[in-house]
Amino acid sequence: MGRIVALILLVIPGILAGYGIKLMRDMLFGILQKPFPFLWLQFLSGAVFFVIGLGFIAGFVLHRDRKRNKVQKRFNNNGVK
Repeated sequence: MGRIVALILLVIPGILAGYGIKLMRDMLFGILQKPFPFLWLQFLSGAVFFVIGLGFIAGFVLHRDRKRNKVQKRFNNNGVK
């Protein structure tokens, strides 16, 4: 059951990042999507969606690898500053 939850937690941000790429691509080709009144707003929203989705997936993978001690020393969070 835990693996299914983990898969769902990765699929939703992946879809969000994919939608962000689609919005940015459509802006480059001059295709305005329905809820956005301006192309620049569409591109900005797509960039935000992409960064949020990619950041969540990267954070999830980093957290998992830290738990299993599979990261380099500089990414290990031992409380040393």
